Amino acid sequence: MIVFEKIKYRNFLSTGNEDTEINLTDTATTLVVGQNGSGKSTLLDALSFVLFGKAHRNVNKPQLINSVNNKDCVVEVEFLALGQQFKVVRGLKPARFEIWQDGTMINQDSHSKEYQKILEQNVLKLNHKTFHQIVVLGSSSFIPFMQLPASTRREVIEDLLDINVFSKMNQILKEKVATLKEEIRNNDHKIELNKTKIDSHKSHMCELTKISESAKQDKLYLISEEEAELNLLNALITNWEDSVLSDLQTRQSVLDTKINEMGKYVFQFNAKQKASNKEIKFYEDNEDCPTCQQTIEASFRLDKVQNAKDKWDELEEARQQCEHQIGRLTNDKQDIQSSIDAEIEERNKINTLKEKITWTQRRITSLQGELSELETGVHSLQEARDTLSSEESKREILIDAKLEYAEQREYNNVITELLKDTGIKTKIIKQYLPVINQLTNQYLQVLDFYVHFDLDESFKETIRSRHRDAFSYDSFSEGEKQRIDLALLFTWRQVAKMKNSIATNLLILDETFDSSLDADGVENLLKILDTLDNDTNVFIISHKGELLDNKFDRKIEFIKQKNFSKVATAA
Repeated sequence: MIVFEKIKYRNFLSTGNEDTEINLTDTATTLVVGQNGSGKSTLLDALSFVLFGKAHRNVNKPQLINSVNNKDCVVEVEFLALGQQFKVVRGLKPARFEIWQDGTMINQDSHSKEYQKILEQNVLKLNHKTFHQIVVLGSSSFIPFMQLPASTRREVIEDLLDINVFSKMNQILKEKVATLKEEIRNNDHKIELNKTKIDSHKSHMCELTKISESAKQDKLYLISEEEAELNLLNALITNWEDSVLSDLQTRQSVLDTKINEMGKYVFQFNAKQKASNKEIKFYEDNEDCPTCQQTIEASFRLDKVQNAKDKWDELEEARQQCEHQIGRLTNDKQDIQSSIDAEIEERNKINTLKEKITWTQRRITSLQGELSELETGVHSLQEARDTLSSEESKREILIDAKLEYAEQREYNNVITELLKDTGIKTKIIKQYLPVINQLTNQYLQVLDFYVHFDLDESFKETIRSRHRDAFSYDSFSEGEKQRIDLALLFTWRQVAKMKNSIATNLLILDETFDSSLDADGVENLLKILDTLDNDTNVFIISHKGELLDNKFDRKIEFIKQKNFSKVATAA
């Protein structure tokens, strides 16, 4: 569990050069009040900045520095995690980022992004998105869980259940798989190259054993045969041109354009017909005007209906003509495509001939080389045998490596299936989904919102009323949405404690009591806060302090003095 103890900041947003220090564990509940612009939410921005390098609200880094002093912007936070004392310091002008562990600063040799990863992955065990799902609710820039895309919802729940290690393992495995594929590809290439060498050496040895004048004549005969074949192949492709194919493709493109244009006309006619149908239905079904309740004359209605029907018939005729034209053009396109296919087939034949020409030329060159060897003398047969033996030994080693690679690939395939989102992670998530849904519904009942909330394994929600009517999150009022957001917030905190993954003492409700909750919702939320564990420290940021006085253990008031935010009272 992460226990945030103290935060201190200066020259941050509207805060001046004097340190603002807030103890985060003094009381179970703290009310933070002040007028708009007094710096109440600066606490939240400062905490987000020092931990993740960016404010909670949509504020650019240069704007975080106090515009009056314009330097020495520093935020510090102290907390307990992993049984050790940590302090994180982050600043601007000058830039500063330090992580202290039990009084010793963690090595800063790594890049700032890697240094941030150390903080998030090794110390906090949570990222910026998950932090704001279990610590913060109610800020204008806060995106509730229900408004997150499915992929981000998965990230949050994986962090909560502490199973994102499988995602990291999967990434490492992907890198190993890519490396293995490259090694297999290289080994296969070596095997093929080795085979070529062995075949070449065998052929060479064979030639060495039967060198004679007849052998030379055989080579000459083969060369003449190949040259004749080459001349024939060259003759076959002399008159081939590609211009026909290009012309056909151009004609096809023109037809595509015309078909698309006709399709647009058909779409427009359909739309206008729908409008005519609506007009017909309106005048057929309504004797009185729905807006002014005046009676519509029957003759007027009949004229409108008839005019609309006439218009519909005209549109239908035009639509049918367009569809007929589309059909004709489509047939033309198909004919052209058949011609294109024939041309492509012919071109492929020509390409095959060109490849054969290249091969024949290489064969002639090879035969000429062999003939030259025959004419210059005989190489040592023993030397050729030794070379062949060496290549065959290499082949055995390469084949053994190929078998080992195959075994490793099969092993990787099994592990990959386990590490997929549909593998181990989904099984773990399925185990916790009933708990998540149960807790969420319990909190919804406490908040007097009697619906049945169900989150499935793809992180899509189903919300049903007592009468089993289905609703979407967006169909509810802002107050009802906020009840769902609150229920999920407290659920995530409970799950985090169960898993001891990213549980934290800190809970910040930014103007939650000022927004969409009605009086009953406020009272119910207070009931939930009263039930929280003793190790939870809740900060309620509100500009309606007079309505919430005496409901919390401590009150901190921010004021603006000489254009700087400061703590006026802390009682």
